[in-house]
Amino acid sequence: MPLVAHNNLPTFERLAQEGQTILRTKHAQQQDIREQHIGLLNMMPDAALAATERQFFRMVGESNPIIQIYLHVFTLPILPRSEKAQDYINRHYESFESLQEQGLDALIITGANVTEPNLADEPFWHPLIEVVEWAKEHVTSTLCSCLATHAVMEALHGKKRRHLDHKRWGVFPHSITQQIHPLVRNINTRFDVPHSRFNQVDTEQFVQAGTIILAESDEAGVQLAVSEDGLRIVYFQGHPEYDAISLLKEYKREVMLFFQGVNSSYPPFPAYYFDTTVKAICDEYQQRLMVCKEQGETMPMFPEVLIVPRLHNTWHDTGSAIVSNWLGLVYQCTNPLRGLPLMEGIDPDDPLGIKEYLNKEYIHENK
Repeated sequence: MPLVAHNNLPTFERLAQEGQTILRTKHAQQQDIREQHIGLLNMMPDAALAATERQFFRMVGESNPIIQIYLHVFTLPILPRSEKAQDYINRHYESFESLQEQGLDALIITGANVTEPNLADEPFWHPLIEVVEWAKEHVTSTLCSCLATHAVMEALHGKKRRHLDHKRWGVFPHSITQQIHPLVRNINTRFDVPHSRFNQVDTEQFVQAGTIILAESDEAGVQLAVSEDGLRIVYFQGHPEYDAISLLKEYKREVMLFFQGVNSSYPPFPAYYFDTTVKAICDEYQQRLMVCKEQGETMPMFPEVLIVPRLHNTWHDTGSAIVSNWLGLVYQCTNPLRGLPLMEGIDPDDPLGIKEYLNKEYIHENK
């Protein structure tokens, strides 16, 4: 929990410059300990709908042992759904219209499946941007995941994602680039994040958009960035919410698509994910599968039971810590009245009061 600067002790200012969250007395006195209401716009397809819920619920639920958090899940009606999935949504999800009336303190937007070369041609484009534009005015902070990051960068900054010549797939090492920002306070300066995508927004595009890059990878690019004000929009390009087996399930699906003739080539291994033993198991399985395919036999059982015990999750703790920091910052800035984004006296262009420190840090790193 944050310290309150109740006098002019120089240590408070020094800690603030180092990235420690320090509340001014005026802001601390305005805070009411009340529940927080977080929206989750789940745009994932039917097969991943419930799993995505669980992944983000875990990250949010682990974030704070004091604040009571209400998660409000909704989706975009224009997304195609099976009868079973639509029934699930009808029974358990809320509508965007009802959440507009009630108000949200923060919003998480998931990725989605795409079918068009240009994001703006997707059927969900206009409904998604409607949510984003509403959140800009009424929500303290919005966290965008993967596809949502690409959509918001294009809609708000005109920065279109670049198609990669191969799938960015695996668990990649990342480094913190702005240690003073409280969003990355008390986390490892190097950490892993899973990525799985055919497109990306490059570092130069994030810089041109005026965002503040907080973590990136030499191989996988930017993972974490925030809007120019430091808080109102948070960008994830990877998937820290993934379970240990998420990439394995993607690999298994790609293998099935190859066997069925949908994909012409056998999938490569996700980078930095399988150890030597798992690769050997998969190589042996590939040989058996190729024989079955050539002879017109059924697909052999995938050796998941042998692989799962050898998978390691090297990203969850850091991802949860960042989400915890994010929700803590939202709590410190949000208005006591639900539906109003910021408490009185907070500068919407610098809600954390750290822009001058970030500028100094940026200049220092780039000399």
